[in-house]
Amino acid sequence: MTICSFDFTRQGATAATGATPPDEGYRWVHFDLTDADLPGFLHANVPAIPAAALTAPETRPRADRYGDGLILNLRGVNLNEDGPADQMVAVRMWVTAQLVVTVRVRKIFALDAMRAEADSGQGPGTPMQFVSALATRLMGRVQDTVFDLSGRVDAMEDSVQDDDQPLPTELAEERRMAIRLRRYLAPQRDALVALVGTDSPLMTQGTRDLLREQANLAKLNVEELEGLIARMTAVQDHHTAQAALMQGHNGYVLSIVAAVFLPLGFVTGLFGVNVAGMPGIETPWAFAALCVSLVVMTVGAVWVLRRLKWI
Repeated sequence: MTICSFDFTRQGATAATGATPPDEGYRWVHFDLTDADLPGFLHANVPAIPAAALTAPETRPRADRYGDGLILNLRGVNLNEDGPADQMVAVRMWVTAQLVVTVRVRKIFALDAMRAEADSGQGPGTPMQFVSALATRLMGRVQDTVFDLSGRVDAMEDSVQDDDQPLPTELAEERRMAIRLRRYLAPQRDALVALVGTDSPLMTQGTRDLLREQANLAKLNVEELEGLIARMTAVQDHHTAQAALMQGHNGYVLSIVAAVFLPLGFVTGLFGVNVAGMPGIETPWAFAALCVSLVVMTVGAVWVLRRLKWI
């Protein structure tokens, strides 16, 4: 059973009736990939190669002409509760002059919004306007997600100004998110560019201009994600450098302390042996003399270190 089916004409959108699309308009049929009726519908209405593309277990963004139709795969951010936004959801499409078939695996909010418009009697007037409206909704949600990520990266960079701030705990996950988003958006950018350049008879100049804007938006988002990945790497490098600097400074201080107290430890250890013949055992002022000698040795050690420009 289809998720929804609408006929679009000049008068607007209505629930699909009859076995064939309207003469002056087109039909949109929306399926879930697990729908038991999907194979039969595809066998009766869609050529074999586009049908295989609609039911493929794995997809990537694409825009290919097949005869008088178009095979399209687009992706949008996952707004469902079953996964993070960077696990993008795919919509598979077969587009002809009279039929638009969309197949989903997970719920796609952009398609649900278009379905709500169709329920109210409104909708795109042509199949390519349908594609353009869907691409616009998908890319708008992608841009919102990328801008939100950019704001969080700005906050991370602000924390770099305060060297006492620890490495942001969310840095690794945010960087993985940016990498995954770029992985899906780069081929989507290429698919939209290919769609703009297609010579399909379905494409009009007005629709081409609208899709060109979405292709440019996809390029912008990919470039922004590449910049975010580089910025987060710079934040990581800064904190790593600060940690190394702090560790080196602490090691330097400990080395200086050890250099000063090494001779003192030798002298006190030597005079602490419990054997006969140690000088000063019977002399009342021997301990005071030893303490003064230790102070003199400390001052001397510090003077030598300064002369060597170690401190």
